[in-house]
Amino acid sequence: MSSTKRIPRLQRALMLSSTGYSDLKKATAACTLTNCSILLPASVLLLFIMELVAPLTGGEVDWTRMWLLCGAAVVALLAVFLCTRLDYKLTYISSYMQGERMRVDTAEHIRRLPMSLFNSKDLSELTTNLIGDVATIEHVLSHLVPQLAANGISITLICAALSAYDWRMALAIFVSVPLAFAIIFIARRVYGAVSKRQAAAKLAAADKVQEYIDGMKVIRACNLDGERFSTLEKALRLLMRLQIQMEFGTGVFITGAQAVLQLGVGLTVLVGATLLTGGQLEFIPLLLFLLIVTRVYAPVNAVLTLLPELFYYQITIQRLRTLLEVQPMKGNDQIVPPSFDLCFEDVDFAYNTGLDKVVHGLSLRIPQGSITALVGPSGSGKSTITRLAARFWDVDAGRITLGGVDLREYDPEHLMGFMSFVFQDVVLFNDTVAANIRVGRADATDIELREVARLACCDDFIARLPQGFDTMLGENGATLSGGERQRISIARALLKDAPIVLLDEATASLDPENEALIQQALSTLIEDKTVLVIAHRLRTVAGVDKIVVLESGRIAQQGSHEELLASGGLYQRLFELQQQSQGWSL
Repeated sequence: MSSTKRIPRLQRALMLSSTGYSDLKKATAACTLTNCSILLPASVLLLFIMELVAPLTGGEVDWTRMWLLCGAAVVALLAVFLCTRLDYKLTYISSYMQGERMRVDTAEHIRRLPMSLFNSKDLSELTTNLIGDVATIEHVLSHLVPQLAANGISITLICAALSAYDWRMALAIFVSVPLAFAIIFIARRVYGAVSKRQAAAKLAAADKVQEYIDGMKVIRACNLDGERFSTLEKALRLLMRLQIQMEFGTGVFITGAQAVLQLGVGLTVLVGATLLTGGQLEFIPLLLFLLIVTRVYAPVNAVLTLLPELFYYQITIQRLRTLLEVQPMKGNDQIVPPSFDLCFEDVDFAYNTGLDKVVHGLSLRIPQGSITALVGPSGSGKSTITRLAARFWDVDAGRITLGGVDLREYDPEHLMGFMSFVFQDVVLFNDTVAANIRVGRADATDIELREVARLACCDDFIARLPQGFDTMLGENGATLSGGERQRISIARALLKDAPIVLLDEATASLDPENEALIQQALSTLIEDKTVLVIAHRLRTVAGVDKIVVLESGRIAQQGSHEELLASGGLYQRLFELQQQSQGWSL
């Protein structure tokens, strides 16, 4: 039997670790203990009442026993307090710790997934997985499963105890319980479809809200704000309608089940009165059963309310399970490349199955220590090739090798240790300048940090910041200009000092001053490295070792700048168009 089959069903259903499952069992036991402890004060009160009414049956009040019962009441209340405190600690705190572990593990899992996943899932869905779906599991662990299990155990124990005393009264109390549960389980099929639609609508609404916030500049510029942004409004209105339908449907069935359950109170009174008048039940035991029937339905009502929640949350738990079942990219983390030659051998690639290929039969060798530039029209496959070289995706056909070893043999994180990246779209974190540069190498010293900042031409603008290297940059470096953000990115790459450098034209949209500074920083970065660079401005790569001209995912030409100009074709046409555009003005 496999290890998966040995995992308990509940542990698999809630995707719990062994520690989390152990904590859940402890929480269930603590919750059961709390439920049982709550009966202690009621039991003491009943004994107190029985002692008080003793003169009515020809007896006398035993005042010593009365004082003992008062003491027992204090002890019972203390027991309830201690059990409740233990319940809180084992249920709520452990569930939040499990949620923390699950969020970290999910984030780590996402980090190792193939980039193809991000073509099929948007940011809002992954955010919902990390925050909303894990919060759902937290809620299930803290407010649903322990209470459901504990209430079920408590009800069973009470039913067994009462049946041992008088099965007829126990039957009167509990005969309505299975009928109430039957209504809830029948309702599950009715509102199950609505629940799935509501969960999908919630994701769609989150996506539209994310889109609305990200596109705020365009929305305001085009006067699409407020009610005129119709896609967001439609998504929110659909979510509202489905939530109302689900709440109404659930509420009707829960109310119906609770009404059926409460019929047990009347049935208990009727059966008790019949047995009392027939001389088959004494008054004090009847009083006991009447007191219990007013309390015993509280946990049953709680179960009736919680079950529909658990049915609904199964949808969100399944969504998170689907994400966690996606297999991460794997490989060997012990391979040391014998060289840093990059070779593409008859490579085909499409971003998703069924879509047109982006790269067709591409074969290309990038020798160690050389600089190779990729040029071509938009959509020709330049960025795709650099990302395939970094194993952000695996090729569909052919292979890419590093030092003669197929990239698919390398563990992705291990492979990243040999590569540095400078892309046109820089991502900075809402942290200090120093922390953003240390992304390149977390254990870098302050001296190393300042040296790479100098080499990347960052030292001048960092010196002007309020706290220098300790200045917070805001979300995605909002306090910096485009050129300054780009130089931070280059400083990261310098700090990493990897033998392979992948560049997506870092100067395409910069002013001449920033372009000169970044070209200077890049010259330092690529010295003695294997470099693959995407070039939009052809004049910037005139001196590289080899230029590869791409068209529709295929190599149209390759050679030096002079050779390509002399041979004519696509490169010459692109170069002449850029030369002509330099003289264009408004």
